[in-house]
Amino acid sequence: MSTLFSEVDLDADGHHVGYVRLPHSVHRSAYGWIPIPIASIRRGEGPVVVVLGGNHGDEFEGQVLVSSLIREIEPQWVHGQLILLPMANFPAAAAGLRTSPLDEGNLNRAFPGEARGTPTAAIAHYIEHTLLARADYLIDLHSGGSSLVYDGANMLAIEPRDADEERRLVELLRAFGLPRAFLHPGNPVHASSAARRQGALSILTELGGGAHVQHGLVRDARQGLLHVLGHIGLLDGPLVPDRPPYETRFFTVSLARHYVYAYDRGIFEPLAALGEHVVEGQPAARIHFPDTPLKAPVTLHFGASGVVVCKRAHALTERGDCLFHLAEEISR
Repeated sequence: MSTLFSEVDLDADGHHVGYVRLPHSVHRSAYGWIPIPIASIRRGEGPVVVVLGGNHGDEFEGQVLVSSLIREIEPQWVHGQLILLPMANFPAAAAGLRTSPLDEGNLNRAFPGEARGTPTAAIAHYIEHTLLARADYLIDLHSGGSSLVYDGANMLAIEPRDADEERRLVELLRAFGLPRAFLHPGNPVHASSAARRQGALSILTELGGGAHVQHGLVRDARQGLLHVLGHIGLLDGPLVPDRPPYETRFFTVSLARHYVYAYDRGIFEPLAALGEHVVEGQPAARIHFPDTPLKAPVTLHFGASGVVVCKRAHALTERGDCLFHLAEEISR
């Protein structure tokens, strides 16, 4: 049994906002709890959608978007239920960090979680086994955070398992309508895999990054999210746009070939730009060593052809840091 308790009755119709309480006994507060904001907007029968912001605490676009939807969506426009968490890993989001300062937990590497585990593991368990267990869809709003920058607004989804799932997933991604959709292998510790285990379809976004908020990306993601909620029949009324923001192009991502990593500590000089099409073997970056001035820089090369969709935000780099992420366009 989960140790978390929601002040919001998830079975009640109407617009309800409160906190999921995560018991947290510490020196300054022996009987204290961590307040994870949650809202439920429910009316009658229809699909159930869980929308997460702040899965990673240094990704702010989703937090802005989810909190605005909580204020703006009226119950009379809803046919089903919206469950909204603007700061899913609240300790991380409150600190503006990717991981929780309480346990160094990365929520999107913690599923399926543990009911009586560390704070991050307990949050993951509650999201998967209480919220996603009742959901038909998960929308998980990410961005590049502090260390990465994505090229514009993108979507990710786990590669479908069969033709029927592919049809439903492609239709859902087109209805959301961000410029790019990446299909990738599943990872069992991600929220998207948690959704799949609970029988829900999942879309994850990657909206810019660099630890700041771009108005245009929030605007496009808002239009796409409201349009897809209308498309599945959950939402009607004045907020639903008549079309998605873009016509989506589809890409595939290989976890090995499409990433460039540093193997040295130094200063990262990118040799390719976001949105650029590169070819296998093309120089990707130089790592410089100003503390050893006579040491020549190391040149790294791309291991595949594709479009540069993500790059490291910081120049200072250590061995193991991701420098670039590519994707290859496919037909759908």
